[in-house]
Amino acid sequence: MTPNSDPTVQPVPASVVRQVDAADVTLHNPQQAVIALGGNMGDRLERLQSAVDALADTPGLKVLAVSPVYETEPWGVEPGSQPSYLNAVVLVRTTLPPGSLLERGHAIEEALERVRDEHWGPRTIDVDIVTYQDVVSDDPRLTLPHPRVHERAFVLVPWHDVDPGAEVPGVGAVAELLAAVGREGVAARTDLELSLPE
Repeated sequence: MTPNSDPTVQPVPASVVRQVDAADVTLHNPQQAVIALGGNMGDRLERLQSAVDALADTPGLKVLAVSPVYETEPWGVEPGSQPSYLNAVVLVRTTLPPGSLLERGHAIEEALERVRDEHWGPRTIDVDIVTYQDVVSDDPRLTLPHPRVHERAFVLVPWHDVDPGAEVPGVGAVAELLAAVGREGVAARTDLELSLPE
């Protein structure tokens, strides 16, 4: 009996093969994503590093670059009402689709004791997907690119450090957006450093 003569084995229709290949396109074609990290509670640097390490430990994800660390005032609240933030940006290459990457970000936040009880409230860690390749999506669960990235110097400054030629899909060049908003309130913390996982 030859291997192909088993009557129980049916060929997979070509249309099904095409659908599976389309669904799995990221497995053969890793996508680049930009992730912003920030926190203003507890040991801020330790939590940022823990988030970088957790991203690096994620199957199907490789951390390509980690920006310098910046200190910034909280966004959208009364000045002096909260501690200042430490912020950084991480460039990753990943085979995870955007929704799975979002779930991983939320799991990292939860592991680092992020509490979501107050809009613009203080937080131990924020893990925000800023862009995912050139995807543009208005899905309320994960809007891409991040809807306020163009006005947030605390994301644009560190992003420009690690990828000066970057573009925000459908919006424009990071360098031009940064020139428009300026660097005021974003202080380099040259005494602090995040390490790129091995």
